[in-house]
Amino acid sequence: MRAAPPFAALAALALLGACAQEGDFGRPKAGAWNSLVDATGTLAARERGEPASAFPLTDDERTLRDRAWRFLMPAAGRDAFLDVLANLTRARVLPPAFGRPADIAAYHDTLLAEAFRSPVSRYRRLSEDATADARLIPPFAATAARVNEADALRLRSLPFVKVLDDAEVRHAAMRVAENRCLIAWVRLEAGERLARYRYALEHLVIEVPGPEALPVERTLAALNGRRALLDPLLPPDAALRCGLVPPEAAIAALPIVTKD
Repeated sequence: MRAAPPFAALAALALLGACAQEGDFGRPKAGAWNSLVDATGTLAARERGEPASAFPLTDDERTLRDRAWRFLMPAAGRDAFLDVLANLTRARVLPPAFGRPADIAAYHDTLLAEAFRSPVSRYRRLSEDATADARLIPPFAATAARVNEADALRLRSLPFVKVLDDAEVRHAAMRVAENRCLIAWVRLEAGERLARYRYALEHLVIEVPGPEALPVERTLAALNGRRALLDPLLPPDAALRCGLVPPEAAIAALPIVTKD
């Protein structure tokens, strides 16, 4: 077992992650700092024994990673340090489980903590965040489907390549694993973001009831419909296979099948 990184190294990584910037449509902003964060993450993932292929990214694979950005960052961070940790986790500098908030109330607590002029602003913020997620899911799902098709072609083609060494086969398999686990991660986080939004709405109705709750409920229903676009992309247990959730949580989430 590898020793945990020393505090100085984590502090340096935090400074590196702090330099990452967000661009348009919830994607990382193109630039040297974000590229450096991503490159560092690949090396860190490789050190932990996670799939980290040396193959260059296809256009769709790069787009997939860009579009995953929003869903792997906090819906509403409570402070800058949490945003840094989330970015380091997204870039694989830290393992996935490190930056995943376990508190379903975190988003609601952020809404209450922010200085809004009226309760209407809290409902509006919730609706805007959920709407932004709903708009980004279809293009992500479409890109993920193309990446899955390309990976299937990659795997089918391996037996027909006459000159292929073990390292190339290994890196091909790792790239497929990377892609599938990224899709699984986004699917998991999209579901958890929806759960946090719904928790926030339910508690806002109790704390500051108002007619604004009804349109937000419709927005969350639309988000749930869009989130379902991610379900056919991978088997239900993909998050477990990728180590994103503990076994007991994955088993509890599986649908119950009954015999007639």
